[in-house]
Amino acid sequence: MLYTQDRSEQRKFLANAWQKYLDKKILDPLEDQLTQVIELHPEYHQLINNTESDYFPEQGEVNPFLHINLHLSLREQLSINQPPGINEYYQTILNKVQDPHKAEHLMMDCIAQMIFSSQKNNTPMDHQAYIHCLKSQANT
Repeated sequence: MLYTQDRSEQRKFLANAWQKYLDKKILDPLEDQLTQVIELHPEYHQLINNTESDYFPEQGEVNPFLHINLHLSLREQLSINQPPGINEYYQTILNKVQDPHKAEHLMMDCIAQMIFSSQKNNTPMDHQAYIHCLKSQANT
């Protein structure tokens, strides 16, 4: 169960999905999506089983679990075109960078900024700022 507020449960789900993939077991659709993202990140392959580690972005560390979940969040948004127009931003960014994975990363930066700002200021997520960031990524 990936959709839980429990960080430990989320991480265990991800680690279990990766192990099932490595063991060539049948994956459910969500596990399949997760493992596709993990495959794109060989730098995370050894980290996935370490579900108890903390990561400190201010020290230059990337949280692989957060990163993978940002990929999934963006892919979900793209699959339902929410917010409206996100597919057009993706296509524009993709045309510019010519790499689907890099395009996702640029868009994920916008999601991360929105989340960070919301948490830092203890405010609701600013979807207009998110759209503005996507526009900036598409136009730079």
